[in-house]
Amino acid sequence: MHDDRTLVEGRLRRVLDERIRPAVYPESVPLTVAVWHAPGEPVPVAEGLAAPAEPIAVGARWGAPWGTSWFRVTGTVPEAWAGRTVEALLDLGFDENMPGFQCEGLVHRPDGTPVKGLNPRNQWVRIGSPAEGGEEVDLRIEAASNPVVLDYHPFLPTQLGDKETAGSEPQYRLARMDLAVFDETVWQLVLDLEVLGELMAELPVDSARRWDILRAVERALDVVDLQDVGGSAAAARARLADVLAVPAAPTAHRISAVGHAHIDSAWLWPLRETVRKVARTTSNMTALIEDEPEFVFAMSQAQQWAWVKEHRPEVWARVKKAVAEGRFVPAGGMWVESDTNMPGSEAMARQFVHGKRFFLDEFGIENDEAWLPDTFGFAAGLPQIIKAAGSKWLLTQKISWSRTNTFPHHTFLWEGIDGTRIFTHFPPVDTYNCSMKGSEIAHAARNFKDKGAARHSLAPTGWGDGGGGTTREMVAKAARLRDLEGSARVVWETPAQFFTRAEAEYAHPPVWVGELYLELHRATLTSQAKTKQGNRRSEHLLREAELWAATAAVRTGFPYPHEELDRIWKTVLLHQFHDILPGSSIAWVHREARATYERIAAELTGIIEAAQRALAGEGTVPLTFNAAPHARSGIPAGGAGAPAAAGDVAREPRPGGGFVLDNGLLRVEIDGRGLVVSAYDIEAGRETLAPGRAANLLQLHPDFPNMWDAWDVDAFYRNTVTDLVDAEEVGPAEDGGSVRIARSFGASRVTQVLSLAPGERRLEIDTEVDWHETEKFLKLAFPLDVHAERYASETQFGHFFRPTHTNTSWEAAKFEACNHRFVHLEEPGWGVALVNDSTYGHDVTRTVRETDSGTTTTVRVSLLRAPRFPDPETDQGVHRFRHALVPGATIGDAVREGWRINLPERRLSGGRAVAPLVSVAQDAVVLTAVKLADDGSGDVVVRFHESRGGRTRATLTADFDVAAVTATDLLERPLAGAEPAPEREGNRITLRLRPFELVTLRLKRA
Repeated sequence: MHDDRTLVEGRLRRVLDERIRPAVYPESVPLTVAVWHAPGEPVPVAEGLAAPAEPIAVGARWGAPWGTSWFRVTGTVPEAWAGRTVEALLDLGFDENMPGFQCEGLVHRPDGTPVKGLNPRNQWVRIGSPAEGGEEVDLRIEAASNPVVLDYHPFLPTQLGDKETAGSEPQYRLARMDLAVFDETVWQLVLDLEVLGELMAELPVDSARRWDILRAVERALDVVDLQDVGGSAAAARARLADVLAVPAAPTAHRISAVGHAHIDSAWLWPLRETVRKVARTTSNMTALIEDEPEFVFAMSQAQQWAWVKEHRPEVWARVKKAVAEGRFVPAGGMWVESDTNMPGSEAMARQFVHGKRFFLDEFGIENDEAWLPDTFGFAAGLPQIIKAAGSKWLLTQKISWSRTNTFPHHTFLWEGIDGTRIFTHFPPVDTYNCSMKGSEIAHAARNFKDKGAARHSLAPTGWGDGGGGTTREMVAKAARLRDLEGSARVVWETPAQFFTRAEAEYAHPPVWVGELYLELHRATLTSQAKTKQGNRRSEHLLREAELWAATAAVRTGFPYPHEELDRIWKTVLLHQFHDILPGSSIAWVHREARATYERIAAELTGIIEAAQRALAGEGTVPLTFNAAPHARSGIPAGGAGAPAAAGDVAREPRPGGGFVLDNGLLRVEIDGRGLVVSAYDIEAGRETLAPGRAANLLQLHPDFPNMWDAWDVDAFYRNTVTDLVDAEEVGPAEDGGSVRIARSFGASRVTQVLSLAPGERRLEIDTEVDWHETEKFLKLAFPLDVHAERYASETQFGHFFRPTHTNTSWEAAKFEACNHRFVHLEEPGWGVALVNDSTYGHDVTRTVRETDSGTTTTVRVSLLRAPRFPDPETDQGVHRFRHALVPGATIGDAVREGWRINLPERRLSGGRAVAPLVSVAQDAVVLTAVKLADDGSGDVVVRFHESRGGRTRATLTADFDVAAVTATDLLERPLAGAEPAPEREGNRITLRLRPFELVTLRLKRA
């Protein structure tokens, strides 16, 4: 019997490949082809249609990297084909193994009307069904010759990732350009046999169902006439009808198929190409919706919808029609599918504000789900942001990529730092590009980890990244799998329909508390440092611009720049996409990102300075503006005035070399190597550093991961380390309380300035690296004399704790992790903070000393990497980082110092001090946004949270007359039954906050 099975399976493969699939198009005639190659960047459709085209033959090479070619394809349907279905087969030179990562095309009518996209798995255009015979065919193809950057060896350095270095060598060879008869009966036979063959392969060898299918397939193949497949296809299908009609078991797993085309907003192509990828895909999907009445398609990322609206209004009209029919579904409610580890609190909130508002404004649709299938892990602060945006569900698939531990659930409640729980689903199909293969469907059913309590999962179905989305073959397979014995049941549903059903059937799902850490792609916290610095700087400049513009608008009538801020926020949010901010895109993307961040900085600085000038008035009084949420230098948070006098810092030579810095609170010793060998908290009488260990230690590791160069750092990188202890210079800096250090290594050079802040327990470390290494990882280490089993890491609207030990494989896997502005360690009564202005990746390890059995806890900051794929010049050049070591710090100190280093004071001469527009009395409460309402009403919107993980009673005071106060969601809409409601007495608003609770208030001005 085993031989029978093997023979039939082998026979099926060969007959399908060599006879039946080729017979889908039994007759064909060549089309006439001409081409015009656009000389530079893509041109408007009208220009491409009107351009003079020159003849080109099938087999000719075309397409310089990142070029655009306009093909004109013409012909006549033979009269003999009247009454038959006719399609154009348009193969630009595709490699069917790589949909989405090569050339693509968008077919137009001569008048510019889009028809559909061309992709490796979708090369046909329907001409007539039935054709009349004699029709003239005239199609225009806007073809993008995007180079194959990934290829089959995805980790080889390539210059193809930037048009400035990619060259002009043609990338593709024009393949089939024909008119052909489409035999639908043969096509249906192909799908019958594929579905049954794939199902048969997944069933147990001794299963009766498997053998029923095998015998039916054998009988069908027996009646196929290999010299007349079309004439025998109907009879072959009849032999399969019985096995295709056997219904699934009542207990079969249920799969909600959602049409899907995950399109990275930039990755191995630039942003401008994503605009066109989206147009091609949406053209494809609206066409498929017209042909397939049960099919539904979901598309996330409001930015991509906005691109269609702006750049392709004719496609937008088709999209709007399909949305109105409920078939083309806005999903996710975010501006882009962003990274969620690194975006700051407000930025993460604004992803939902701008995404949800776009779908509400355009379609009146409220998204209940966050849709992030490909994001590289999820920060513990995200659940309450989802809830505060008015959503309640989350979908992702990426956690299945973890390499050490298998996540124990597919459907569960995810609990964030404040206790908010979000109903979450991980599709057990383990892909966001499901193609309805039997192996995928069977894997989903077998893999589903919540059997017995639930039996429903979701399958995002379609080729992404320009692969064209869902195909008609996928829809046809899903129809056969709707109710088929041996298979899960498959039905097309929207995300909301799936989540509603899944939530209803699973009354008591398990709970996962804390971050959803991806045990992969850890290096994305460090790659492309300038992109990360541009993001961090933009986030804080936006805070300043909103704060000072709102203050000036209320006080002086300054014109609040609604449109400018809206546009800039959307640009910053776009660049938080999960392949831009993480540093995993091609060189072109990051080159443009650096330029964009510089433009943003200049524009926001202009807004800030104009608002501050309006507030300060004319005069010569020196003023310091404090945009941080805490008072400093005698200046209130959100206000401006004359700073308090600073204390002194003594700098003395150190016996044996180096210097000693002392400000009366902290005494720091820097030895002749430029390393910090003591950081003594004078008030506490306590040394910060571990005995015999030095801080400010730069360490260099080899960095050649097994896969995914820009994405990954593997644990074995730690096996080899070089301590950079040789200094070329250790001398006094210009500032009397500072020391300058210079050292060289490899082809690189580091210059540091270490400063002790007057009147503060804060050692500031300014590091400039001229980096020219390859496949290296640079860390900055601080070995601390602290016994702590956990440390606090800042995340959105609070912080959470990670262990310093590796008791289990779950803890060991977190050998590189994300923080925002600070990490904090403490023993009861004394702690240490390390704050930063632009780094995210770090590691924390603990060892027990043999000398005194004390514990050394080492915090290391990740500064730079040097991967060669996909950008072979990643991070080459000059970088500047600012860090501060804060001995004796409480968690509140860590919060304050983290804000301080990211929001430097601004100085201006004027005629008057500036009182805060809104102030809060409790240091534990942090204002993350003070702005005017987005609707232009002039209301003041204030967002804040409890930052220390405790309960507090907060009192906000507005420096203007308040007529009413309303608790709102992130979109500034009133919350129904907000508990407890804020209490107002005049301009003072009081309310109680739970640990890490996030609150948005809308203050109506009298």
